[in-house]
Amino acid sequence: MRSSTELRQKYLREELLPTLFCSGCGNGQILNYTIRAIDDLNISQDNLVFVSGIGCSSRLPAYIEADGIHTTHGRAIAFATGIKITNPDLNVIVFTGDGDLAAIGLNHFLQAVRRNIGITVICVNNETYGMTGGQLSPTTPVGYPTITSPYQNIEFAFNLSFLAKAAGAPYVARWTTANSRQVINSIKKGLQKKGFSFIEIISPCPVSKKQFKNPKDYLNFFLNETVRYSSNVNNETSARMFKDLNECFTGDYLGKIIIGEIVDVEKPSFHELYKQLKERSLNEFWKNKAK
Repeated sequence: MRSSTELRQKYLREELLPTLFCSGCGNGQILNYTIRAIDDLNISQDNLVFVSGIGCSSRLPAYIEADGIHTTHGRAIAFATGIKITNPDLNVIVFTGDGDLAAIGLNHFLQAVRRNIGITVICVNNETYGMTGGQLSPTTPVGYPTITSPYQNIEFAFNLSFLAKAAGAPYVARWTTANSRQVINSIKKGLQKKGFSFIEIISPCPVSKKQFKNPKDYLNFFLNETVRYSSNVNNETSARMFKDLNECFTGDYLGKIIIGEIVDVEKPSFHELYKQLKERSLNEFWKNKAK
């Protein structure tokens, strides 16, 4: 196993360090976890392409010594789809945020899952539009106040991992930045999955979400206020678990976060089915030609 210094020298553009991320932001941890997963799998940097849209987490590809593309808001998965279809041998990783993925980019997300395109999407979910000041996002917990919902959010949040599950993704996992080893293992599994893989990581935003005094308190919340997904967890329509519907409006808006591996199955990928289609078409062509 390489040391942190060796990993930094091998994988990061040191001339761009330190990063632009705020103190206490989870993006640095997620960059660390991703690099460690890639190194554990011994994936060549020449065979990697990182794609991102707009948002704090979308800055991540700039720091990695590999090919990358910074795209328009909500369109990262569409670009990644084009790259992967053009060259199926590439390992294509998308870094996206909850606003980038779940708002303007939601249709691209669901269609890529439906097609089972072989890309790995890492969603950094800080449950807010952190880069632009802390506005309400599609994953903001119900009951939570933001600068665009100062009297509490009354819209229920998307549970992105269960959206991916419902759309048919063969690999889905949901963790927090406090679950370091689990995140690394899930990224490794996602990179080895033939089809679409989705890893959602609940991440702190120390600027927009100020209910915690320091990063340590944020991590302790993640460690203590999470519940592992299982067949007994039946609240799949919500991003968080509340004791009752009124709980989130009485000040206790931070219900327990559901984490864990949500889906891990095998199904034919887009490229496998496309290859079969081409072979059948060619066979039919030559049969007709022989006649």
